[in-house]
Amino acid sequence: MLNRLLFKRIDNSPLIVFRVIFGLLITLEAWGAIFMGWVNEKLIDPQAPFNFIGFDFIQPLPGNGMSYYYAVMGLFGVFVMIGYKYRFSISAFTLMWTCVYLMQKSSYNNHYYLLILLCIFMMLVPANRYYSVDVKQNPSLKRFDMPSWVTVFIIAQMGIVYTFASVAKLYPGWLDGTVPEMLTRSRSFLPYIGPILKHEWAPEVMTYFGILFDLSIIPLLLWKRTRIPMFLLAIFFHLFNSFVFWIGIFPYLSLALCLFFFPTQSVHRRLCWKKPYYDKEEIILPSHRKLFIPFLTVWFLLQLALPLRHWFIKDNVLWTEEGHRMSWRMMLRSKSGKAHYKIVDKESGQTQWINYEDYLSEAQYGVVTTKPDVIWQFCQRLEKIYAEKGKDIEIYVNCKISVNGKEYRRLIDPKVDMAAAEWNYFSHNEWLLPEPEEY
Repeated sequence: MLNRLLFKRIDNSPLIVFRVIFGLLITLEAWGAIFMGWVNEKLIDPQAPFNFIGFDFIQPLPGNGMSYYYAVMGLFGVFVMIGYKYRFSISAFTLMWTCVYLMQKSSYNNHYYLLILLCIFMMLVPANRYYSVDVKQNPSLKRFDMPSWVTVFIIAQMGIVYTFASVAKLYPGWLDGTVPEMLTRSRSFLPYIGPILKHEWAPEVMTYFGILFDLSIIPLLLWKRTRIPMFLLAIFFHLFNSFVFWIGIFPYLSLALCLFFFPTQSVHRRLCWKKPYYDKEEIILPSHRKLFIPFLTVWFLLQLALPLRHWFIKDNVLWTEEGHRMSWRMMLRSKSGKAHYKIVDKESGQTQWINYEDYLSEAQYGVVTTKPDVIWQFCQRLEKIYAEKGKDIEIYVNCKISVNGKEYRRLIDPKVDMAAAEWNYFSHNEWLLPEPEEY
């Protein structure tokens, strides 16, 4: 049964079409970041980025180097799209994209993490076996089939993404319409769609539609009777999100992934009609089977563990953000903060307050007033700067945050010397004050 599920040979039309779309989208993601000013704002203008903790050794290239970096990434995207030196191109893009992901947190997005996962998937699959430059140069590479685990992998991965995204919305701030109301209000300026979002019923529709769509899309795409209606609904849902919330390539990537939910015959007939259709009933066990099955097991156990880890960490993840990243907690809350950093010279006892403009770009201000891990990192950075000047200091942070428009409450214990504080990546940090009861 397992061998048939994973290693039955099926027509590869969905994978071939997806490779072309995927290559186009990652090209647009990379080059678009240059032309839209994202690279300048997040990677060139700041004195230093806030890396994922433990990856400080990954730093932006000096000067305008990151613009060239993204230009090269886009070029690799083109190579993926046309299937030119495919394995090298997708591996290079994956490495470069992962480095950028680990390099900065000022603009964290779950979709960036999903792109890493899909890039790894594309590194594993034989996506260049048809309609590619590689095949044109080496016809022996041409194949019309692929192992069935390719489809199983995508269905399972996206099932995890959508299910956890739906379950995460089952909390008061979403269910009472607070967050949807804030989201619709923030986009009421848009032409055509804006006036619709101003209606009183708009937040309520978004509240329940968001939950039901995420929870039902995978099973309804799998069921033949509901597949077409659900796909049409997905087109509306993702295009709406694209036009209203400007979330990059994710809506189009999600639509492209729907290819794997349709019968291979349908994809072949509509999009690859010139390609011979593979319809043999074959199960071919690969030589690496004994390694591949444990890999899949570990992969999906990890995919389940990461979104669940915050349940094993003290306090509410919406307040502390411990366990927030890589858990598909998307568009769940609005957070603002006010923070003041006090430097105390241990030798002289003199104090001073930090001027943000001396150390941070405008884009970084929001994260050093709301994100506990970034607040800790900024304190460590300040301690190092002063140590290089021969000064031994203590740092105290007066930080208050507001979640979903509620009253500001203190987040960091103001009595803790944050220069000496430690960061616990997998457990609660005691210098974080507990969530207020009224929250």
